[in-house]
Amino acid sequence: MKKMEIKQLFTSYKDYVGKEIEIHGWIKKSRESKNIGFLEINDGTFFSNVQVVVESSVNNFKEVFSLGIYSAVKVKGILVEPESAKQDFEIQASEIEILSESDKDYPLQNKRHTFEFLRTMPSLRMRTNAFNAVFRVRSELAYAIHKFFNERGFVYIHTPIITASDAEGAGEMFRVTTFNPDKETPRTEDGHVDYTKDFFGAMSNLTVSGQLEVEGFAMAYSKVYTFGPTFRAEHSNTPRHAAEFWMIEPEIAFATLPDVMDLAEDMVKYIIRHVLDKLPEEMKLFDSFVEKGIIEKLNKLVESDFKRLTYTEAIEILEKADKKFEYPVSWGLDLQTEHERYLTEEVFHGPVFVTDYPKDIKSFYMKLNDDKKTVAAMDMLVPGVGELIGGSERENDIEKLLKQMEDKNIKSEDYKWYSDLRRYGGVSHGGYGLGFERMVMYMTGMKNIRDVLPYPRTVNSMKIDK
Repeated sequence: MKKMEIKQLFTSYKDYVGKEIEIHGWIKKSRESKNIGFLEINDGTFFSNVQVVVESSVNNFKEVFSLGIYSAVKVKGILVEPESAKQDFEIQASEIEILSESDKDYPLQNKRHTFEFLRTMPSLRMRTNAFNAVFRVRSELAYAIHKFFNERGFVYIHTPIITASDAEGAGEMFRVTTFNPDKETPRTEDGHVDYTKDFFGAMSNLTVSGQLEVEGFAMAYSKVYTFGPTFRAEHSNTPRHAAEFWMIEPEIAFATLPDVMDLAEDMVKYIIRHVLDKLPEEMKLFDSFVEKGIIEKLNKLVESDFKRLTYTEAIEILEKADKKFEYPVSWGLDLQTEHERYLTEEVFHGPVFVTDYPKDIKSFYMKLNDDKKTVAAMDMLVPGVGELIGGSERENDIEKLLKQMEDKNIKSEDYKWYSDLRRYGGVSHGGYGLGFERMVMYMTGMKNIRDVLPYPRTVNSMKIDK
């Protein structure tokens, strides 16, 4: 008899009514009453469990119902449609084989556990309903992103994880070196570390962004994207920051800022629709237990027209607001989450693109506008979160690019290859970055980035893995 996946039963159980089937899975719940017992079995292929009815006539009945939670079994039986049950079908077992026993001290018994407690056991927490749903959504979102770009003719580029550049100019980077900290480090005559003697021959880091590298590919393929891990050595312990996270960064040639915003809007709507369609059971859980009304919120976003306004217009609205903000509002200061949420939730009641930020608070590679004060940048703001996506049209004038590097104290010689893209057939182009975990948080209603990363890497997190 061929083993069946539980997902197959839930999607086409009518085809198996009255037939003998075989499933393998873990016991999620177990209870017995007199001459009958009930098991809830799951093999990980579907969110919901299958109920298995076990008569006491099954030869190892007592042994089966003495098993600990998450013991693994093989079940043979007849699939039936009960007259009154929570599920449309159940299995009447004729034979149960014990594949593996779980110790009685299994730490995730059938009761509510806090997310804080579950963070202490990242190798087990995906067995709980909430985290099982989170990581299923994470997987489906990743697939939807690749599907979206593939359908539009984008080329997927694997940009380097080890790099010599700092795309953001932030300086908060993890160093990559083969120098032994317990031995004397090679030094130059003036006393600095001599990275020419290191493995890569220069100071190297874990990447903070694949954007600069993927721009080179945009000049060859027109439409490209990278989707991979990025790293920030920020000593931040907030619910929104992690040292290792994933970024989606598309780049399009022969494009201006409105084209970049159109692409970002289309992508967000597409991937939300995809997950709502593919994972209704998981989304119902989030709607019931994590964020009430999240399905309605996401559907409303998909149906919305994204408002567009300039940073200057946003500042004017905020300065006139009948509301006291914690952070000051003034032209030249960056918008804070409270300002972004006020715009989306209390002014426009929907998603907003804010464009044309002051050049002094944005990165060196953004296109300088004609007013010489602002750059062609954009942030996508959504209700409940604030900024979801940040992007820009890139500066294609090499002299202006070099001037912005100089103004921001960035060594132009370190980015010669990047500025040379403007010399060799450079055209108007742009792109954006979406922090993948931020998107997973928005889709699920989870409030802490540690709860959407399989194995979170934050300050002191390695203590948990030891």
